[in-house]
Amino acid sequence: MKAASGKPIELPSWAQVSHKRSAHIARVVALLERWAGEMSVPADEASRWRSAGVLHDALRDAPEPMLRALTGDGARPVEVLHGPAAAVRAEQDGERRQEVLEAVRFHTVGSTTWARTGKALYLADFLEPGRHFLVSERAYIADQVARDFDGAFRQGARLRIEWSLSQADELFPETVALWNAVR
Repeated sequence: MKAASGKPIELPSWAQVSHKRSAHIARVVALLERWAGEMSVPADEASRWRSAGVLHDALRDAPEPMLRALTGDGARPVEVLHGPAAAVRAEQDGERRQEVLEAVRFHTVGSTTWARTGKALYLADFLEPGRHFLVSERAYIADQVARDFDGAFRQGARLRIEWSLSQADELFPETVALWNAVR
């Protein structure tokens, strides 16, 4: 699996992802790399973005008992546990950059404490071009990120929240707090 840069994407040995999920991860990493290049972000920040992209769905296809055991969370829907579980597992595997761990941990629900890495991952996960809904709207926002990161983040968060509500998804407290912080 390779990103748009041609650099191979190596998932951690503990990753549990389907072929379809691997392709999604590659598209997320490619979008993060594109933005990092267009924005001329420093190499250490670009590295954090790439790592967050690689790790964010590394346990997306893991069994529920494993996700609950890693997170210690017996209450939340299983669909939102892969991020926190991947952050725990990445830290066990030696990842020490808190910006990466927080981005991965909260990429499905959002966080008001994120640095740019978390915001970039939140956007890339939602805006990656392999998703087949709101195609033109998402592509438009993706094209704005390098020109106006904060504005694109507000637009992306709004669209992601509206999409979730249209699908009758639950809005988590972190998502509501994120929206209140960026609107």
